[in-house]
Amino acid sequence: MQSYEQSEMLKRLPEQFFAKLVSKAEALVNEGHDVINLGQGNPDLPTPPHIVEALKQAASNPAFHKYSPFQGHPFLKEAISAFYKREYDVDIDPDTEVAILFGAKTGLVELHQCLLNPGDLALLPDPGYPDYMSGVALANAETALMPLLEENNFLPDYSRIDESTLERAKLMFLNYPNNPTSATATKGFFDETIELAKRHNICIAHDFAYGALGFDGEKPPSFLQSEGAKDVGVEFYTLSKTYNMAGWRVAFAVGNPSVIESINLIQDHLYVSLFGGIQQAAAEALTGDQTAVHELVKTYQGRRDRFIGRLNDIGWKVDPPKGTFFAWLPVPKGYTSEEFANLLIEKAHVVTAPGHGFGPHGEGYVRVGLLDSEERLEEAVNRIEKLNLFK
Repeated sequence: MQSYEQSEMLKRLPEQFFAKLVSKAEALVNEGHDVINLGQGNPDLPTPPHIVEALKQAASNPAFHKYSPFQGHPFLKEAISAFYKREYDVDIDPDTEVAILFGAKTGLVELHQCLLNPGDLALLPDPGYPDYMSGVALANAETALMPLLEENNFLPDYSRIDESTLERAKLMFLNYPNNPTSATATKGFFDETIELAKRHNICIAHDFAYGALGFDGEKPPSFLQSEGAKDVGVEFYTLSKTYNMAGWRVAFAVGNPSVIESINLIQDHLYVSLFGGIQQAAAEALTGDQTAVHELVKTYQGRRDRFIGRLNDIGWKVDPPKGTFFAWLPVPKGYTSEEFANLLIEKAHVVTAPGHGFGPHGEGYVRVGLLDSEERLEEAVNRIEKLNLFK
């Protein structure tokens, strides 16, 4: 059989980090082991019933059996605008400031191809979501990493980025509440970011995937709440985390009209828009009863408290996360992130994500997803305790 060589573009792509995690976990399950998989960011709870019911009703509407409008139905864009006004008091023009996405990952990867030419520079957080790097590779662009350090509350320190790098940079990715560190940002930080972006003509892409998941009564701010944000950037929001709709693949970008136009243009050439029934259900999610969202935050906070409490009981001293459904945990001395993660898989059958997979400054940590019941999370800690690593 003839074998065809891959394109140079495909060869540039980084290894899919999460695919390795999945294969390790699956191998243990296939051997009959009881594996507690806390290594991925896949929400474990079902989509709220009223959203599912909206899809069921919409699926029988013959109007949605045809191709959707290329850039999405106006009713969904209007729902997105209403959502941002209700949640953040931000005005969004549904006609010029909204792009509907096939999941936020799609938009985050596409954006590089929209704005960067070969050799252009993107500023990426380190550690950060691995698929930011995928977008850079597809655009044949270059990266400069912004270290996220505990002593700076896992925020980038712009004073440490040299002037020549800032002058070259065309695009910067931020993500708060943050994956993987679970840190949150302040409005003041976003104000500082906007000032920097204006001074150096950098487009800001804020990944707001975990925007609904702030704890202890703190609501994470939207980047767009800061004055001038739409002048310099866009925000990406997904329904995956807020409404447990990860498998539905529906998200959106909002903000700067020129960037939104570019995203819509590339998608015009790649897709016909999402099934209208999913768009109808997404509109119901955004504008309907939000009780399930408030209950979800309580659920994750309960899991966080029980899990972190037990970790501290066994001597693994960590602070509780302020947002997301992750915990960013320092590994014991004497282990690399990968060595420690492998030890937990092999000896405790607990899957975590080694921090180096999120970037060089992720070394020394593992990421845990709070994506199982409180009982299973406590069982994971009980198994780790038996390894006598924190005596």
